[in-house]
Amino acid sequence: MIEFENVSFSYQGQEHNGLHEINLKISDGECVLFCGRSGCGKTTITRLVNGLIPQFYQGELQGRILVDGQKISNLPMYQIASKVGSVFQNPRTQFFNVDTDSEISFGIENEALPPKELAERVDQTTDDLNIQNLRNRNIFELSGGEKQKIAFASVYAMNPEIYLLDEPSSNLDMTSIQELAGHLRLIKAQGKTVLIAEHRLYYLMDIADRIVYLDNGRITNIFTPEELRRLPQDMRERMGLRAVDLQEVRPLTCQPASGKEMLKLCDVALHYKERSILHNINISATKGEVIGVVGHNGAGKTTFSRAICGLHKDCEGQFLWEGKPMDRKARLKRSYMVMQDVNYELFADSVEAECSFGIRNPDQTLINATLEELGLAPYRERHPNTLSGGQKQRVAVAVSMICGKDLLVFDEPTSGLDFDSMTQVAGLIRRLSNMGKVIFIVTHDFEFVCRTCSRVLHFDEGEMPDDVQVTMDALPKLRELFSVSDGKER
Repeated sequence: MIEFENVSFSYQGQEHNGLHEINLKISDGECVLFCGRSGCGKTTITRLVNGLIPQFYQGELQGRILVDGQKISNLPMYQIASKVGSVFQNPRTQFFNVDTDSEISFGIENEALPPKELAERVDQTTDDLNIQNLRNRNIFELSGGEKQKIAFASVYAMNPEIYLLDEPSSNLDMTSIQELAGHLRLIKAQGKTVLIAEHRLYYLMDIADRIVYLDNGRITNIFTPEELRRLPQDMRERMGLRAVDLQEVRPLTCQPASGKEMLKLCDVALHYKERSILHNINISATKGEVIGVVGHNGAGKTTFSRAICGLHKDCEGQFLWEGKPMDRKARLKRSYMVMQDVNYELFADSVEAECSFGIRNPDQTLINATLEELGLAPYRERHPNTLSGGQKQRVAVAVSMICGKDLLVFDEPTSGLDFDSMTQVAGLIRRLSNMGKVIFIVTHDFEFVCRTCSRVLHFDEGEMPDDVQVTMDALPKLRELFSVSDGKER
């Protein structure tokens, strides 16, 4: 059993963030979903259970957190790790090796298992999780979703009694999300206790036993899945919650601002280390168009987006802007990319400074307006690394508007975002569209596509078999591309 007794916590130097008077008991074998707006305290809950607070994250802690009657803050980290397994939102932060087999076996190697038993455990793990295709791979060559699968596998191999998962679906495609749901059912059937901090709710509605809603660091409601389903959609949205059933999602997009063709790709092929990633890509994009790029993990979406921005070198074919060829340097100059892992592009020592970093003659009025629109004004003096994952994502999105480039590419811009933040980003995308920007969005987020994109490109097996307008008439086809049926993604 996990018990929180009058727990309050504030991070060092952030007295107004953290948790307040948390009282909660979680039974053995129970699956509890923690949800709420970005920064509400979900991740802090998991850090209290796995000992990262106070052993790594400093601050003022009051109350007690007990696991099987033992106070977590009194236990050495190795003892906690033998009982509690954590899968972080950014899997890169928990890797210690450069190949997948070594990463899966890393934890059990530290338990000094005999080599034969260790090899058997790795084999059993990859069989149970159906990830044999990820064996003996270079971790740096995996997609974000594939890295997430390896992170889960490394924890599963250790066979902990308690699983902590922080935004586990944020980097996964639709098929992988359903595989994750299957893995959660598997460990639940094994009697494991599961705590999940998550914004995507729909895939957990038949898995979670209880849903704990946090607001400003306090538990304000605890629901059963059925109770949460019965809440009106507009009430859930006012609570900052995503859809509990994807069947309720409908397209809300506007038409492109102009019909003028700006970008054209002619017979483009992309390679990586002599391996063909995409070939025979022919598309055009008009002024103000917002184009979604979808496909399974590893289909080449991120490579495609990097090529558009001039970040990927091994390209064939033509890239044209207003009919004139653009080489790689020209694409670099004209474009801006919001990366899937925004930690790679946050450099300044405050949110406000980040919004003008590297920009000549920045428009302070625009900076202020963008910070206000994205709800970042209260954090303008904060260091970006002290923000939640969703808040960091919003900072990177803010920079995309301020920098003044014509071609913008967003790689999973809603990863880890709550409903409020997702709609704020959608609003910003629409503003950029109205300004005439050409925008590509690499995403697995069906809700976001329906709110934002005018068109969707689908990549599969090195080709682009589908180019679909986002309209009510095309909704059946869009659901097919996202594998959405009966309110679930399969």
